[in-house]
Amino acid sequence: MSDPVLGLLGFAAALSLIAFGVPVAISMGVIGALGYWYMNGWMGVSYILGSSPFESIFPYSFSVIPLFVMMGVFASHAGLSRALFNTINAFIGHRKGGLAITTVAASAFFGAICGSSLATVATIGRVALPEMKRHGYDASLSTATVAAGGTLGVLIPPSILLVIYGLLTQSSIGQLFIGALIPGILGAVLYAVAVMVRVRLKPEIAPRSPRQGWSERLRNLGQVWQVVLLFALVIGGIYLGWFSPTEAAAVGAVGAFVLALFSQTLNRETLKASIHETAGLTGMIFFILIGAALFNFFLENTGLPQFIIAQIEGAGMSPTAVMILILVFYIVLGCFMDAMSMILLTVPLLAPIALELEFDLIWFGIVIVTVAEIGLITPPIGMNLFIVQAAARDVPQSTVIRGILPFILADVVRLALLVAFPALVLWLPGQAF
Repeated sequence: MSDPVLGLLGFAAALSLIAFGVPVAISMGVIGALGYWYMNGWMGVSYILGSSPFESIFPYSFSVIPLFVMMGVFASHAGLSRALFNTINAFIGHRKGGLAITTVAASAFFGAICGSSLATVATIGRVALPEMKRHGYDASLSTATVAAGGTLGVLIPPSILLVIYGLLTQSSIGQLFIGALIPGILGAVLYAVAVMVRVRLKPEIAPRSPRQGWSERLRNLGQVWQVVLLFALVIGGIYLGWFSPTEAAAVGAVGAFVLALFSQTLNRETLKASIHETAGLTGMIFFILIGAALFNFFLENTGLPQFIIAQIEGAGMSPTAVMILILVFYIVLGCFMDAMSMILLTVPLLAPIALELEFDLIWFGIVIVTVAEIGLITPPIGMNLFIVQAAARDVPQSTVIRGILPFILADVVRLALLVAFPALVLWLPGQAF
């Protein structure tokens, strides 16, 4: 059996284990260790088992992960989601589909300080779903809006997935964050357009809310200036060169802690819960990174990436055709895997191909994370669909799925624009770096 074929079998075996419910870290770690043992014997696998777990999470740059996780946890405990929702609702809630558009906008803003899709769905869902139900919104529209809006937390910086992609490919995390701003805003705008189109076709699914006066709007606006300031400080500091991404993460974590402290929601119990949640999420991410490192040792040893590159060159495929195949592969994979698993499993295999085809790794990363977003709302295993259905237990899963199609179409449009016009990603990093 040739080494590249062994690599393909190992990749298929890891996918199969994940499909059967084995945790992704264990799936990649076990297959990587067994494959490396088969190729290099006990001495070889003993070496990587002894060195790889430490080396895969030891670099200083990895400290950005727990800091951004802590920032998101404190932001959740500070009650910022309700303040964001109420403020945006005060300005646009009276329009057709206003509460749904408010949900998209609040998800985008909260995702900007949280960095996690699942946390954004769970947090915004607790605020938005009861409000839309109270105003008579159709259940398929309200639940699908929350599920889709949560995906914005994956892309809008600071994003944990972008951090992991940057660490895997040794790309600039700062450039990835800056490059994600326009695609993230574009995603929020297209989601809002999807809501408006659906409401225009069926006005009865989204009744108007009462218009709020300027006194109420200004009062709500005074509750969220801290959120805008924190986001501007973290991302603006990176853009202007004031902070490195790690320093910006530390500033964000401290800023979110101060916001939680002044919101009077932080006490001994919530502080303890926040620290435990940060430790748990960080441990899970690092455990997956260790498994990915073992798997990557095996893949590199088989020469599978080089084999695929040679096959592409032999077939005479254009870079555009290869990119389309990669995107189709991710969309199909997203039906069965969560976004982080897809990134960790596939990026080490695909990044060398992207380099060989002379794709810009910043652009490639934003496109890959964007298509991974689609997987979060793609049936049957879209994680956001399950989170929102758990928050709205009286709504059948089929109802949630029925409402998600317009948002998937909006994502496909955004993906096509990013592939056709790379400047949407690369223009801002070019100005800042």
